[in-house]
Amino acid sequence: MRFVDVIRLALHQLRVNPLRTAFTLLGIVVSVGFLVAVVAIIQGMNAYVKENIADAMIGMNTFQVRRLPVSLGLFDDEQARLLRRRPRVNEDDAEAVRVALPDAMAVSIQSGWPTPQADVTWRNRTLGSVMVFGVTAGYQVVQDYKFTAGRPLTDIDVRERRNVIVIGTDVATKLFDNASPLDQEVRIRGQHFTVIGVVGRKGRVLGQSFDGFALMPITAFEAVYGRRQSTTVSVKMREADEVAPAMARAQEAMRVSRRLRPGESDNFDVGTADALLDFWKQLTRVLFAVVPAVVAIGVLVGGIVIMNIMLMAVTERTHEIGLRKAVGATSADVRKQFLAESIALAVLGGALGVLAGWGLATVIAAASPLPARVSPWSVALSLSLGASIGVLFGVYPASRAARLDPITAMRAET
Repeated sequence: MRFVDVIRLALHQLRVNPLRTAFTLLGIVVSVGFLVAVVAIIQGMNAYVKENIADAMIGMNTFQVRRLPVSLGLFDDEQARLLRRRPRVNEDDAEAVRVALPDAMAVSIQSGWPTPQADVTWRNRTLGSVMVFGVTAGYQVVQDYKFTAGRPLTDIDVRERRNVIVIGTDVATKLFDNASPLDQEVRIRGQHFTVIGVVGRKGRVLGQSFDGFALMPITAFEAVYGRRQSTTVSVKMREADEVAPAMARAQEAMRVSRRLRPGESDNFDVGTADALLDFWKQLTRVLFAVVPAVVAIGVLVGGIVIMNIMLMAVTERTHEIGLRKAVGATSADVRKQFLAESIALAVLGGALGVLAGWGLATVIAAASPLPARVSPWSVALSLSLGASIGVLFGVYPASRAARLDPITAMRAET
């Protein structure tokens, strides 16, 4: 029996029994669709964290010298105790790093945790929940800020502790409406500040705007808010491949500045956005470990349904099987026929599941901040999984049909 005839007859059987085919496909469609959608969301989030969140938080070609590591994980009591004993990163540390890295594009200091949120008032209008940062002039270079109006903060502003601020686009549009914010006086915690610049739009990440901020000289910031529990030194290099050697030089400069002896642990942290990415990868590894188990259960159920349906088909078509064998069909032909029908069911279920998962991922991406990217490997895996289930659960019904005696089979239907 030719291969094309086997496929044609298998598809014919699916077409003439639409209701049975639909119920058989349901379990595999749901399982495969869930797999594709979840993998698409996880892959989309991986790319999103790398391309947006990490770079928005720390910046491109950039690393930081901090009191505490950039980590979203948990510390045990001993680690927490040692971290609390670390000294605060200060201007002397920043100067040591600056001297060690004369080739850096910028070395800046910024206020660290906790970052205050404030009401910013202009005339009789007030905008709440504005993030306020105290920075040196280099911070604006580190963050690649582009100004749509006015000028950036300067070293003179920092040195003379001027009450001036630079605001994000959201603050400019929501607070000042159609008026120009430049040279306007606003009040923050009872202090008057003059707006000298507006930063171009940075965008939103997972629904969180990166444009609702105000930057002020760190000297003026500390006069208003006091010193933070942590202060951060940010360094921007010209090229990404310069970051690793620059981090090594910064670490050495910090150890010398703090008079740490050889063998003594660092009481500071030098890091990039990799810590945030590593944490996210650990989280997605857990998700990838759980998702296959859930999918496997659904696929197993779908496979059992396919096997039962095919066994039922063998029973219903006993006379047909006997007639085919009587006119010359071999046991191998019958086995191939029923195995092809089982595989066709599973592959069709896998294909429909891929489309369903793709559609679900698209809807989720459109209706929520969650991004989704369908990966070719997840599509290939889904189709391969469908075919494998068809083979695995179709062997027994096909073998049972092939073993039927033609005379007994024909007599059973008469």
